[in-house]
Amino acid sequence: MHNSRSSSAFDSAGAAGESFVNSHLFEWLSRAGFVARALVYGIIGVLALKLAVGQGGKVTNQQGALHTVAHQPFGKFLLIATAIGLGGYSLWRLVRAALGHGPEGSDSTIDRVAALASGIVYGAMCVLAVEILLGGGGSAGDAKKTTAGVFGWPQGSLIVGIAGAVMIGVSLYQGYRGITKKFLDDSKTAEMSHRTKGLISFLGTVGLLARMVVFGLVGIFLIQAAVEYNSRAAVGVDGALAKIVHRSYGPFALGVVAAGLIAFALYSLSDSRYRKI
Repeated sequence: MHNSRSSSAFDSAGAAGESFVNSHLFEWLSRAGFVARALVYGIIGVLALKLAVGQGGKVTNQQGALHTVAHQPFGKFLLIATAIGLGGYSLWRLVRAALGHGPEGSDSTIDRVAALASGIVYGAMCVLAVEILLGGGGSAGDAKKTTAGVFGWPQGSLIVGIAGAVMIGVSLYQGYRGITKKFLDDSKTAEMSHRTKGLISFLGTVGLLARMVVFGLVGIFLIQAAVEYNSRAAVGVDGALAKIVHRSYGPFALGVVAAGLIAFALYSLSDSRYRKI
């Protein structure tokens, strides 16, 4: 009797969850998430591009992008909308991790693991946006502080090294999706004109290759930090961009990567319309 009731409650919860996933509200939140993602990467890319061409600008990360939003006219309203979008994107990715894509659950294991990681990251960004709204300034530490904290854990250097290896794996996966144009499999290409499909294909490829470069640098320097047991070697997105600008042909290379991040932002905007939810 007890097992029957438990099974009935579980089935009811599952049905309620399935109903929500198929609702217009869930789709709206998910698509708003792509707009929020576009805003964050667009700000990072534009500021880096301005630095590359000598028009001011700076290298920044996701936290810095959210602070930039907050300091714009109507910044509080914009940040509220961004927080909602980031929360919606996080929810959508976590659902993808749990259920797979569509009723068939056709996502591969790699896709679902990537969705879980992405959901956690964007959930943390949503929390960060809320903290900035509440006047807390955001509690996310930079890569060096975070790495130093992890070094204090048992096997901390090993954990940092594994995190670096994972980032390199994510980087290579971004490059694979970009070069093979696998990202188009997730889009409603049948609803696109030939010209629109070509443009989105170009933006997605360039954008994903730019993310490959940035994520790859983050992973490499995390591994360096682990090997040297030196948290100062670790970098985040802002640090990776700074590493680029300080190399030979730095401004040119930074400009190329920054343009790629802007392309990824534009691709994200197209996802808000054409992505399969």
